Amino acid sequence: MNSHANRKQLLLLGTIVVSGVFYVGVSAVRNNGNSSTSPSVVETSTTVLGSSTTVALADLIGDDPASAEPCTIPMKALRPGTTGKDVVCLQQALVKNNYLKKVTGTYDAVTQSAVTALQTKKELFVDGVAGRETALILGIWPDENLLVVRTPPPSKGAKDALGFELSSVASTGASAPALPANSGSGRRLVYQRAGQRVWAVDKNNNIIRSWLVSGSRYNNEAPGAHQVYSRSEITTAWNGKAFLKKMVRWQKTAIGAIGFHQIPVHRSDNSVYQTEAELGTRLSGGCQRQAKLDAEFMWSFAKIGTPVIVL
Repeated sequence: MNSHANRKQLLLLGTIVVSGVFYVGVSAVRNNGNSSTSPSVVETSTTVLGSSTTVALADLIGDDPASAEPCTIPMKALRPGTTGKDVVCLQQALVKNNYLKKVTGTYDAVTQSAVTALQTKKELFVDGVAGRETALILGIWPDENLLVVRTPPPSKGAKDALGFELSSVASTGASAPALPANSGSGRRLVYQRAGQRVWAVDKNNNIIRSWLVSGSRYNNEAPGAHQVYSRSEITTAWNGKAFLKKMVRWQKTAIGAIGFHQIPVHRSDNSVYQTEAELGTRLSGGCQRQAKLDAEFMWSFAKIGTPVIVL
């Protein structure tokens, strides 16, 4: 084949490609003017050497129904009767792990049975409620570390507005993280479970002191408005295995009280259950563990009747 014929063939092929691009572009513009939210169909001309066929292709508009992006639920328990996207997330995880057959968006009796089956198999507390431990097993609990704010350790001997020495995880005034929204008013304690942080606030809404704690692994700290109802200089854990110093109680449960106290020590050898550096992670069975200096501040600040706002 001579060079003149080659040039003619290339010119013809270029014309076909340009025509196809022009046709697709015009079709796309027309589709963009369509107000319908349903997937639109654009006919595109596909040319194969020596032949021409027309193929109908659906535009991907909105979410891909085949998407398998991971989801998480809020840091709260999902219970029977709940509906919505968080339940969908839970059910998708249960289906994926072969505990459930289909997704309905409603936390019905079938979903409760599936959750109970998972809790039984994994030796969790069995109640049919999808809380933190269940969600962790299913991989749908948010990354808690992203919500924990760690302030720089204060200088040695630094004190809060009431003259109490700050621990390594405590801060005061403007150096403390801001109070969460909707955390009450007046003199009070504010405990944010997601961030594992406590604020002591004066009557003018000034932050006296803020510090990290180690709260419950089981999501059994009830959100809402509470108050300090009991205090003990030293007590023992419900299972009798630990000493708890400076206990400030604010919630009653079926197996015992929940409250703020110093990092516990084993009765057997007087060793601590955790280090101060581990504060900010959920490690307890219900109470909020504190550094020694923070527990001493709490003991002075939280008299009987002190409001405790739990978020």
